[in-house]
Amino acid sequence: MQPPIDLRSDTVTHPTERMRDAIRRAEVGDDVYGEDPTVNRLQELAAGLLGKEVGLFMPTGTMSNLVALLTHCQRGDEVILGDEAHILHSEVSGYTLGGLSARPVPNGRGFPDLQAVEAAIRPPSLYGPRTGLLCLENTHNRCGGTVVSPQQMAAAGALARRSNLPLHVDGARIFNAALAQGVPAADLARDATSISFCFSKGLSAPAGSILLGDRAFIERARRTRRMVGGGMRQVGVLAAAALVALAEMVDRLAEDHAHARLLAERLAPLPGLELDLDTVQTNIVAFRFTVANLSPEAFMARLRERGVLISAHAGRRLRAVTHHGIERAHVLRAAEVFEAVLGELALPSAAAPLR
Repeated sequence: MQPPIDLRSDTVTHPTERMRDAIRRAEVGDDVYGEDPTVNRLQELAAGLLGKEVGLFMPTGTMSNLVALLTHCQRGDEVILGDEAHILHSEVSGYTLGGLSARPVPNGRGFPDLQAVEAAIRPPSLYGPRTGLLCLENTHNRCGGTVVSPQQMAAAGALARRSNLPLHVDGARIFNAALAQGVPAADLARDATSISFCFSKGLSAPAGSILLGDRAFIERARRTRRMVGGGMRQVGVLAAAALVALAEMVDRLAEDHAHARLLAERLAPLPGLELDLDTVQTNIVAFRFTVANLSPEAFMARLRERGVLISAHAGRRLRAVTHHGIERAHVLRAAEVFEAVLGELALPSAAAPLR
């Protein structure tokens, strides 16, 4: 039996053989003491690639974002972020652990209107929370993998500096954003006070994320990481795989983008789906299931029966993500399965699509 075509997320990638070899040979030490040489090399390399002073290795992207928020803000502060932000919807409101609150603004296609952001910044007051941080996301997960440009980042950075606010970027897929625009990742990080990115998504490492910023911020973040349980010991075994990821897996992200575009072009004409091709800019294909008499979950179950796995967002929104291990043949087969299942739903007994 063939394994399923797993398009649920790029987190399902497996480490490459080169990563497995690097894990086995990794030189290690105690990272809490700053003595793991492989982690130290990774932190230095990642900081250089994104134009930041220092990096801090983390177990997950969620912890990277949490540590950034808790380090930048004080208890009672409010964080401005888009209303579709991963931090808001998919990280279990971790910011509440630090007594922080979220102030969402309309997200647009992944980059909020800066006039709305400026209007959300609170003036000093005895009665309301202090605005402590502005957060952006690049690429933007729930908006379909859309990218934020260097020009947009520069505008957001100027607003943050003018308002005396730090700017944190959830850059889990920052190399996807850079590759899609043909710019160095450092161009997308230049205006950020801090930025995080993941090794365990399209870069295919088994685990890990990194938080980057200036030296003073990262020293405070190191203490915050310890506070939330992120102090790790001989973690060079994971950092070794991340080093291979940075050396060998960044440029190949272009394959994922091409495969996502191919899948989107095959799905867009199909009845029962609403898909905006303009949002397919990287490796995520987001669409809406519109057949009225069948739930998205039931539709996903029918796809699963035929060997195709996808994931769901809120409402009737669904998502397919291309990644290492998904080839052109898998994409074409997945599109055929979509067409077959939707064709069955188009029988006279099926309801018309939602309007």
